[in-house]
Amino acid sequence: MRECSNNIPESTFSALLDALSRGESPGREGWRMLLSALDGGQAERIRDRAFEVARARFGGGVYIRGLIEISSCCRNNCYYCGLRRSNRHASRYRLTAEEVLDCCREGARSGFGTFVLQGGEDEGQDDDWMEATVKAIRAEFPAQAITLSVGERSREAYRRFREAGADRYLLRHETRNDAHYARLHPAEMSGAHRRDCLRALKELGYQVGAGMMVGSPGQTVDCLLDDIAFLEELRPEMIGMGPFVPAAHTPFARHAAGSVDLTLRLIALMRLRFPDALIPATTALATLDGRGREEGIRSGANVVMPNLSPVAVRERYSIYDGKASWGSEAAEGLRALEQELNRIGCHIAYGRGDYPGHGGGLK
Repeated sequence: MRECSNNIPESTFSALLDALSRGESPGREGWRMLLSALDGGQAERIRDRAFEVARARFGGGVYIRGLIEISSCCRNNCYYCGLRRSNRHASRYRLTAEEVLDCCREGARSGFGTFVLQGGEDEGQDDDWMEATVKAIRAEFPAQAITLSVGERSREAYRRFREAGADRYLLRHETRNDAHYARLHPAEMSGAHRRDCLRALKELGYQVGAGMMVGSPGQTVDCLLDDIAFLEELRPEMIGMGPFVPAAHTPFARHAAGSVDLTLRLIALMRLRFPDALIPATTALATLDGRGREEGIRSGANVVMPNLSPVAVRERYSIYDGKASWGSEAAEGLRALEQELNRIGCHIAYGRGDYPGHGGGLK
């Protein structure tokens, strides 16, 4: 995705930045300029302002979520994902409910206030299994937040999971542009249906996470403008944005990775537009850049998701190549993570870390 070479005049840039700081949308053309036409100093000023906003809102705290990758099986055939059903080279596994509970126990001992169950759309972990597993986690861990990231389900399934004790749901919309969505997915999948799922989750009272891949095949600046417009409409509590990372044995295995710099700029812009949002510094950032997570936090991100999955399966959840899941990306590396955060004036915030005003406030 090529960016424009003409820089924004300083007066225009300052007006756009001031509007964002007042909580106003700069409009489609304003967003276009902020995404496409900055010089290096202007881009850095956006990141600095976003970091200031995050510090003011969250006091330097960065919330940790314990990530449990529950299954590498998936019924879908998304063209970019290493877990796509047609990938005969993928290493498949499926955690039992007891294995998931063991991960939660380990996370609770380490101080995690949130567990995130993430997996493919696995028909072996159907709605009944998911509901029962959430109930079991809630019964044993009444104080912790439970986040699900298990794809498109029916509204009735979402209702059951919510009543069983789930608090949050992550479902990246991936791209709002329907032509772009069709380039990334087979015909049986629909961007409109995914957006309907997100709206249903909001209506059911979840704290909802949406977001997009940056630099995915076929993405243009206009695609990103459509994404931002959708986020302004949905107003999700969580916004997840990571650079596209290619996966072996997929149709886009040879496609270039997404831009770390553009991802960081989007994180910063979304922090300014949605100052209370929970925005992760993603594993994809850390995969492409050894300092990617630190730079994400320096751009206004305030969530990290260390891996709580059983050690034996971490490398098997291969949604893209080279996924970071060790060191400070792992639950065992909290001390290293704390040191990393301290270097930029931040610290680990334990507890649930709810969206402000939703589910008990920030802790």
